Amino acid sequence: MQVRTRFAPSPTGYMHLGNLRTALYTYLYARRTGGKFILRPGAVEVIYNSMKTAGLSHDEGPDVGGPCGPYIQSQRKDSYMPYAKQLVESGHAYYCFCTKERLDEARAEAEKQGKTFRYDKRCLRLSKEEVQAKLDAGEPWVIRQTT
Repeated sequence: MQVRTRFAPSPTGYMHLGNLRTALYTYLYARRTGGKFILRPGAVEVIYNSMKTAGLSHDEGPDVGGPCGPYIQSQRKDSYMPYAKQLVESGHAYYCFCTKERLDEARAEAEKQGKTFRYDKRCLRLSKEEVQAKLDAGEPWVIRQTT
């Protein structure tokens, strides 16, 4: 089995020394073991330029391609969905239909009380019939883990 390391850039999109250090560690480990160094996209041009300046080149990524793409997380939905549904069917995950507004209100209320926001798992208590009705109605949903 070949080692595959991955560098996921900062969600803020800016490359900083800590990011570069992490990229260097994963790069060196991949090179030492004969593996591949994979770049996950983020603030693409800044990352490419920073890594090039540091002398790091990736083997696979959004700009290079490779056998395990696509490398952009949102483009992998179709490959993840069967597994997500399997988690729902096995009881390890569930459909959540809570709106952004509801979650924002709950988050604001927790903050007002000086508490850390924790989702109340409201939709975990929906019956299979209620879930199916919401799915059939085309309500937006996400899949949440039960733990």
